[in-house]
Amino acid sequence: MSPAPFPYKLVATDLDGTLLRGDDTVSERTREALTAATAAGAAHIIVTGRAVPWTRHVLDDLGYKGIAVCGQGAQVYDAGAHRLLTSVTLDRQLAGLALSKLEAEIGPLALAASRDGVDGEVLFGPGYQVQEGGLPAVYLEDTAAVWTAPLNKLYIQHRELDDDALVKVARETVGSLVDIVMAGPGIVEILPLGLTKATGLSLAARRLKVKAAETIAFGDMPNDIPMFGWAAHGVAMANAHTELKAVADEVTTSNEEDGIAVVLERLLGAA
Repeated sequence: MSPAPFPYKLVATDLDGTLLRGDDTVSERTREALTAATAAGAAHIIVTGRAVPWTRHVLDDLGYKGIAVCGQGAQVYDAGAHRLLTSVTLDRQLAGLALSKLEAEIGPLALAASRDGVDGEVLFGPGYQVQEGGLPAVYLEDTAAVWTAPLNKLYIQHRELDDDALVKVARETVGSLVDIVMAGPGIVEILPLGLTKATGLSLAARRLKVKAAETIAFGDMPNDIPMFGWAAHGVAMANAHTELKAVADEVTTSNEEDGIAVVLERLLGAA
């Protein structure tokens, strides 16, 4: 008896902590499972909080030529053509107001920012600890320069508050002005209000003529919650944040243990 056909037309995967292992590589097993899913008729879309400049090298290494959703949904990127299809920027005046209000509430914040565009730089100021090792970032002694060009998002850190506490107080203080998300350890971001990974994924899916009901999504952090809400089936990695696990349809093994492949192989009838 032949296995049932693959039940999804779109496989959406987060990048860090999900598709990538800790050494920033994708295992051969996961590559083969994604190749088998695409051979079975499903498209694969990477949906990442990283902006395009911090994503391109990964996509090129994978030989990925399709559409990717970057910058927490702000950018829909054609990896084969190396060009942006859509881009949403942060209102700098509104972001500055939100930052002022938040600092008035909890004290000084360390700041970084992602500039818009395929070649947009990531800038970071005094005290900001850049989390993604080996990725290019430009140090600014004077953070006033952050505001001189269009931005996708801001990154904030506090010397005393941990990520969860910072997100909580930021949402309570400025959540009516901007969106606040946790994208990874030490990575708390200020985004345009209403922008989520689901925003970009829905735009990309529309281009592919695929519906939410035909989508399976994989992730590991709270910023993946809207994507899980949009997709028909959300799969959290074993290493995922508890907030994401709470809304997931299932939990697979970790990114180090081929969690994506485990699920895809089962669905393909190969497990």
